[in-house]
Amino acid sequence: MSGRAAQRWHAGGDPPDRAVIDIGSNTVRLVVYSGSRRAPDVFLNEKVAARLGRDLSETGRMPDKAMTYALSALARFATILADLEVEAVQTVATAAVREARNGPDFLDRVRALGLDPRLLSGEEEAQISAQGVMGAFPGARGTVADLGGGSLELVMIEGGACRDGVSLPLGTLRLPALRQRDPAAFREAVKAELARAGWAASHDGPLYMVGGTWRALAAFAMRDSRHPLTDPHGFRLTREEADQVARTVARMEPAALAAVRGISSARAAGLPDAAAMLRVMLADIRPDGLVFSSWGLREGLLFQRLSPAAQAQDPLLAAIGHFCEPRGGSVTLAATIAAWTADVTGLSGGDGAGGGGSTGGERLRLAATMLALAAARIEPNLRQRHAYEWAMDKRWLGLDPHGRALLAAALLGACGKPVLPDELQRLASAEALREAAAWGLAIRLCRRLGAGSRMSLLTSRLRRDGERLVLWVAPDRAQLVAGPVEGDLKALAQWMGLAHAVQIGEQTTAAAGAAAGA
Repeated sequence: MSGRAAQRWHAGGDPPDRAVIDIGSNTVRLVVYSGSRRAPDVFLNEKVAARLGRDLSETGRMPDKAMTYALSALARFATILADLEVEAVQTVATAAVREARNGPDFLDRVRALGLDPRLLSGEEEAQISAQGVMGAFPGARGTVADLGGGSLELVMIEGGACRDGVSLPLGTLRLPALRQRDPAAFREAVKAELARAGWAASHDGPLYMVGGTWRALAAFAMRDSRHPLTDPHGFRLTREEADQVARTVARMEPAALAAVRGISSARAAGLPDAAAMLRVMLADIRPDGLVFSSWGLREGLLFQRLSPAAQAQDPLLAAIGHFCEPRGGSVTLAATIAAWTADVTGLSGGDGAGGGGSTGGERLRLAATMLALAAARIEPNLRQRHAYEWAMDKRWLGLDPHGRALLAAALLGACGKPVLPDELQRLASAEALREAAAWGLAIRLCRRLGAGSRMSLLTSRLRRDGERLVLWVAPDRAQLVAGPVEGDLKALAQWMGLAHAVQIGEQTTAAAGAAAGA
């Protein structure tokens, strides 16, 4: 984007500067991105259901009407990108265009619109989708299963690399014809295709489920189990749970599925067939479970273009840092406050969802601190609700449901409401949540002491001394300890089951008696 355009967009947030056009068998989609390179924000997401691959099995061609519809959408997308001055555009075409006899002619017509389409092979499509999953789940090990309209891509991932990618003709547009046969014939047809990915059965790890149809399946499972979260990204099912869900969905009518929140009528139409195929996959591949990913092909295209150093960044901290910086939650200030509150951690001695030896790990505590600082800028009557929704409903990469619950508990504590709602206790232990709420109470105390100013942080310390929580303040800053500061210190100490004291210089000047509950 030109300097003039960037300046024009500055007042309204990050300028859109990257885009992917995905010409798929079922839909043609434009996604425009802005913000963090490692964890980009979606600026615009539009699609049309052109169904280019609907007749491939019968005619071997893309229908003329479908192509005309797709090209009209692509012309619109090209105009939007020109108006936005987005120059970094990747246009890719997948199974339908790859297999159709009139695919080359269609691509020529796409080029005439000023776009530069890249026709992906089946192996390339699988491996790029795998890159998206590895970007969303650092350290992932398992098999990526990307289901589109024309094909199912399977590829092995391990150690930050992918291999053995294969594209199978088992897309949602092809499954109805296969399933019209009797159930035994359907199972055998799917098993015969899966035999081309025989390596998957011997590869440890879950199936990482990519594609809108799989996410619709996750939406059904989440609503059916009354799961506390709304975003299917990162949602997990055991193999047994997945088989039970697939058994149920395979027998349902699309109209009933479309009535479920989170499932569109277009996804509902192909969901029973996909569920029936999934049952065969579970029996044949026998994965450790399922993990649903919102990142796939399009995000993989972006992730591939990052430097190794950028790819290695923590996606959670990159996203939350970018979100919070303009809202007053700079990573520098948050890191300083996290250090100031460090003695509050480690109450439970948990195994560490995010590493670091405490319940949530230092990365989660840093993330919670940034979000708490950003929430503090929101007017009080909206603060708690927004902060809780940021933790529970906003899409974050590198964060599992357990981590979401800890973030929510920490933010409730930072808002002065250290409560443990039942929905959080379904995602994490009460002990872990209590520690996370203590993080939030400590952040609140830090901000109360001196509004998070550099000087107040340099001239005070919060430490645990046996069964006491001690707030030390330099003598020339003693005036900061008054009224609400002592109230917040007392609330934190009581939450931790400790006595509390204020120490001015070398002398303790105020203290509470026994620990809470004594």
